[in-house]
Amino acid sequence: MTSQLRIYVPDHPLIKHWLAVARDRDTPSVLFRSAMVELGRWLTYEASRSWLPVEETTVYTPLAETAATVIDPRVPTAIVPILRAGLALIEGAQSVMPLASIYHLGLVRDEETLEPSCYLNKLPDRFDAGTRILILEPMLATGGSIAAAMEAIVARGGDPASIRIISIVAAPPALQKLSQKYPQLNIYSAIIDEGVNEKGYIVPGLGDAGDRAFGT
Repeated sequence: MTSQLRIYVPDHPLIKHWLAVARDRDTPSVLFRSAMVELGRWLTYEASRSWLPVEETTVYTPLAETAATVIDPRVPTAIVPILRAGLALIEGAQSVMPLASIYHLGLVRDEETLEPSCYLNKLPDRFDAGTRILILEPMLATGGSIAAAMEAIVARGGDPASIRIISIVAAPPALQKLSQKYPQLNIYSAIIDEGVNEKGYIVPGLGDAGDRAFGT
């Protein structure tokens, strides 16, 4: 059976609420950042289902011995925020995956060509086999930046089947591009919007997530 990219849009009232807050043009930066933290938390929670490695063990309650399930610390986990906007999702993601290593990747898009270029790469020389990698990229618009990030991560041993992408708003061009090259991927997004405009912004979207998060 041929694998196919999966895009999940969790039907959760908290995700819907914080998405509405983030979309509103009148939301101030401080509240926008809170919305991003919460969206990062709840989308990471959804993405971690049946993905984070676990092991069976035994613990002792004050009354008796009992079977228990815990996260397996022997399997490495990593979070890769795509700068700048991905930084706004770290706090929420880390609250769910506190043992994960953080590797920053800075990409900037040329506003005329819409092509990305890398200005910071703090990825490891090589990811350990089996590493669970969570990519934080709030806006999946044209797909240029996320495709560049995936290429860099896969070149260092990242397995697309072990990667999850967290986005706030996704658009068809990015999803189509990822599906063609990385059909094993799983993406978790608060919503899928109708498309992008001539400037490469998602419509209706939520504007520039980085500018809104950091007040610039």
